[in-house]
Amino acid sequence: MVSRVIPVDPFDLVIFGATGDLARRKILPGLFHRFAVGQMPADARIIGAARSAMAEDAFREQMRATLTEFAPDLSTQTDVLDGFLAKISYVCVDATGEQGWTELGEKLRNGVTRAFYLSVSPALFGALAANLNAHGIATPDSRLVVEKPFGHDLASAKALNADLRHSFEEHQIYRIDHYLGKETVQNLMALRFANSLWEPLWNSTHVDHVQITVAERLGVEGRGEYYDRSGAMRDMVQNHLMQLLCLTAMEPPSRLHPNAVRDEKVKVIEALEPVPQADIIRGQYRDRDGSGSYRDHAGDAKSNTESFVALKVNIGNWRWAGTPFYLRTGKKLRARTSEIVVMFRDPPHMIFPKMEGRRGNALIIRLQPDEGITLRTTIKEPGPGGMRLAEVTLDMTFADALGEQAQAQDAYERLIMDVIRGDQTLFMRGDEVEAAWAWADPIISGWEEARLAPAPYDPGSSGPEDALMLLHRDGRRWREID
Repeated sequence: MVSRVIPVDPFDLVIFGATGDLARRKILPGLFHRFAVGQMPADARIIGAARSAMAEDAFREQMRATLTEFAPDLSTQTDVLDGFLAKISYVCVDATGEQGWTELGEKLRNGVTRAFYLSVSPALFGALAANLNAHGIATPDSRLVVEKPFGHDLASAKALNADLRHSFEEHQIYRIDHYLGKETVQNLMALRFANSLWEPLWNSTHVDHVQITVAERLGVEGRGEYYDRSGAMRDMVQNHLMQLLCLTAMEPPSRLHPNAVRDEKVKVIEALEPVPQADIIRGQYRDRDGSGSYRDHAGDAKSNTESFVALKVNIGNWRWAGTPFYLRTGKKLRARTSEIVVMFRDPPHMIFPKMEGRRGNALIIRLQPDEGITLRTTIKEPGPGGMRLAEVTLDMTFADALGEQAQAQDAYERLIMDVIRGDQTLFMRGDEVEAAWAWADPIISGWEEARLAPAPYDPGSSGPEDALMLLHRDGRRWREID
């Protein structure tokens, strides 16, 4: 198969925080890849903005070094790299003051899409949005991209939404969650809504339970101070895992339109039932392998912030009543993996006694590291000797099935191009963010009020033993992290 690249319209993209880590590691390499494959129009322009005083040539050379480090596969093509760098300029801007705004406005053109990527601390979102509006730089069709964390709780999320909406309309705001840019996440919608096979089975009548796992092998080294203010619940569950849950559980939208899709996601969040403390497991990794404990990395010897969390979640609606969703995420686990497991119910009458209660059928949607879809089913083992049954998998790894078309594409590449196209389908709407915090806040305040310490777990394990019991007590078990 030959991958189709659909060019976008001419644009001016301003990256605030252009010298920061996210811009260097993800945003600029992603744009470079889109340029290399021909998706970026000839008259597209990228304007770096930061508070550091720097000549444009010096900034371009800094970006040359950045792309050599983070896009080594393409940076050796000197003509491609030079062509991309020629599109880049720079302006020194004071986010909260007056410096640089006139110069920035003079660099922007009329008649092309204007997008502003706020790759900065959330504390600066409101000031930047206000200055873009006050200096006449933001036009009615401009786009504003904001990164997570989007609030620390419901009150701060509402305040931030209000700040942004004071200067921009909701249809101009793109709240980015890079998980939604992953190819397999988008394929979840295709799997459900482009095939008649699954939808009749996608409900509590046929699905026993759903597991959503995002496991990381690394700890919080290098970002311990930030992470200690958030923890796994705020950093992962309230946004990344919530998005995966919504796409798995939502009703079919009336059409593939941004608001139609996001309407259905909001309905899922609003249908989430309160989670009792007995259905929540928190953990914190300890030093058993010599690499340091969570508290070492966080710089706080008494920290009770969780590096692992597992929850049993119920959705109070017609489709999912009686089918629990088990969510878990953690640092320093056995392997790096992200997946959604849809575990189907046993046949209503099992004629093979040895198969009783085994729940063999599962649809496994792998997000990383090897994107693909696996269907686990039961067959007869070949050969004589009676009816011996075995579990086998029908495995579709994207790289094998689609060849070059499935070549790894960073999520930021897709999402930034969606911003330029004006497609908000894979971005969170303001009421969606607030609904997620309204569900998460009571969970967090519950354990904070109880002053419950997280359970310790060993690096390289599957998390605390209590997380295993969360499913064992229901007669179920987690799929192994490997």
